[in-house]
Amino acid sequence: IDSPVAGYMIAKRGVSIDATYFHAPPYTSERAKQKVVDLAKLVAKYSGPINLHIVNFTDIQLAIYEKCPHDELTIIMRRYMMKIAEHFAKESKCLGLITGESIGQVASQTMQSLAATNEVCTLPVYRPLIGFDKQEIIEISEKIDTYETSILPFEDCCTIFVAKHPVTKPNLNVIKHSEQKLNDVIDELMKTAIETTEAIRVE
Repeated sequence: IDSPVAGYMIAKRGVSIDATYFHAPPYTSERAKQKVVDLAKLVAKYSGPINLHIVNFTDIQLAIYEKCPHDELTIIMRRYMMKIAEHFAKESKCLGLITGESIGQVASQTMQSLAATNEVCTLPVYRPLIGFDKQEIIEISEKIDTYETSILPFEDCCTIFVAKHPVTKPNLNVIKHSEQKLNDVIDELMKTAIETTEAIRVE
């Protein structure tokens, strides 16, 4: 629900946008991917054409799941998502990253979690929904006609590899220490994810 609304909010200020979606086959279906393409088309009505990057994130997620503490899965996963999104942003000469996060909505969106996610980025991260509650976000999604598509029941990669008790106040030093367990594989996995990304122009 959140990302299309964030895209709309930033587009209505005259900003053109690219988009990145993290796909996790076989855990996420082709229908989940199509849902994202459909959402991008709806947002493109307000923003103009969108270059959508579809990243195969499965192997990175499996490595994190295998090697890192499970209560830190979501934070570490999001940090690598931001790194990949920033790679494409810089490649396209974008000036910032945009997310649909709002404070306290879920465990990965506490102030501490957002700070830990931001730490990997050199571009500014814009969060147009930061002070909104869920109902306010839903109302905008209904207004821009994305709500019904957003709630279609297809799993996304964030809901599959989710910890039962995610950390809500991550310590950055602890997170970085956990990420060191990925040192032997992560560079190659990141390279493959970037090289195999599918790009779609959505109008």
